[in-house]
Amino acid sequence: MSGSDSGGDSFFADWVNVYPKSVKGKFRRLKWISLCTLLGIYYLGPWLRWDRGDDAPGQALIVDLTSQRAYFFFVEIWAQEVYYFTGVLIIAAISLFFATALAGRVWCGYACPQTVWTDLFMWVERQIEGDRAARMRLDKGPIGLGWITKKVSKHIAWMFIAFATGGAWVFYFNDAPTLMLDILTGNASFTIYAVILSLTGSTYLMAGWAREAVCTYMCPYARFQGAMLDDDSLVVTYDDQRGESRGAHKKGTSWEGRGDCIDCNACVAVCPTGIDIRDGLQLECIGCGLCADACNNIMDRVERPRGLIRYDTLRIMNAKAEGKDPKYHLIRPRTIVYTMILLIVIMVMLAALILRTDSSVNVLRDRNPLFVTLADGSVRNGYTVKILNMKREDRSYHLRLSGVKDAQMTVIGHAKEPVKDISLNVRSDSVSTFRVFVYAARAALKSDANVMRFVVTEEQSQKIMDHETSFRGPEK
Repeated sequence: MSGSDSGGDSFFADWVNVYPKSVKGKFRRLKWISLCTLLGIYYLGPWLRWDRGDDAPGQALIVDLTSQRAYFFFVEIWAQEVYYFTGVLIIAAISLFFATALAGRVWCGYACPQTVWTDLFMWVERQIEGDRAARMRLDKGPIGLGWITKKVSKHIAWMFIAFATGGAWVFYFNDAPTLMLDILTGNASFTIYAVILSLTGSTYLMAGWAREAVCTYMCPYARFQGAMLDDDSLVVTYDDQRGESRGAHKKGTSWEGRGDCIDCNACVAVCPTGIDIRDGLQLECIGCGLCADACNNIMDRVERPRGLIRYDTLRIMNAKAEGKDPKYHLIRPRTIVYTMILLIVIMVMLAALILRTDSSVNVLRDRNPLFVTLADGSVRNGYTVKILNMKREDRSYHLRLSGVKDAQMTVIGHAKEPVKDISLNVRSDSVSTFRVFVYAARAALKSDANVMRFVVTEEQSQKIMDHETSFRGPEK
């Protein structure tokens, strides 16, 4: 989009395509390792198997929306345990802050899904259209058979990767082998195909077309990353004390009176967002370090020391400029706080998993009517009792009342006549709901709202659970 003012000047700069050049080096290798590892986990994750018995999913990683449960190897999370996901999100957020405090936008450069898939798409582009110079010539050249062949081939490859991405995502919510067969035979539901197509389109758009625009204009992380950095955070930096003044250099001439930067723009050519790191830290910088690889390769050619562009801290850079020999400070208030928060949340999560129960009881009291006065003067309240059995075996639970003197109950379908206690069966891996009516003599009620407890005992382990509620009656 563009516009102009009364003088005819444009309000917006024209969009400039970025043609990142391939580069070899330490950071590029780290990015390949990260890409292969993360994509391997993503694409292969749904195909890992885990034996949980005949009545449970045999997939190691699956979110079963039908049974409202999530399975992660030996961990089974029920819908009411959504707080575990909250804990995971908190751990992920604090880990991101901690990583940023240590090494800037290292997440963006190596692990962000946008970066990972964009890297893969650009690799495909290079294989088909060539490196930076070849792609630039192709885009500026005339449209012919070769141009069409390369462009169509590239976009077909992109669509295939995008489709595999969308397909892999839905496998995390369905049994992968079964769903794969349904998709290939056209027997999958409309929802499955719609989700796959939407994710295919978004992956193709974001990784193939938007690319650096996502990091620069759409991602909020670039805007607030500065609040998580300090003078001891490792970031990609250009050593201007050593590099300036820059300029072309002829082999065999002296380096006296000038900097090591030969102004070759190799660092700019390899940058996936198209910035010049020599202008300082910028919000577009994703901290990938490819510019450092490119600069090191140039330094090797001109026989100058490596590290003109490197990961370093502002404090160390300033200290070296003053002739000092500084050290990196890993332990500092910011990292201590993040570490403590991480440890606390992780310990709470582990304690919750270790101490979690495989049974629970929940009671809902009828609100309309609050109570019913019977012909003999006694008072009746209605309740819905839910007993959760998380084990894969049928179990019996003993139910009794406490808190209201001589209270008795009937359970629809189980006890027609009032009883003081009753044994109830709950099927394996399920929640059973019981409709319970409690009766009490009016004289036994101390007020219009009396504390009462449903006490449930698992008969095999003798584990006792209780749920406090109220028994309502007429005002005294």
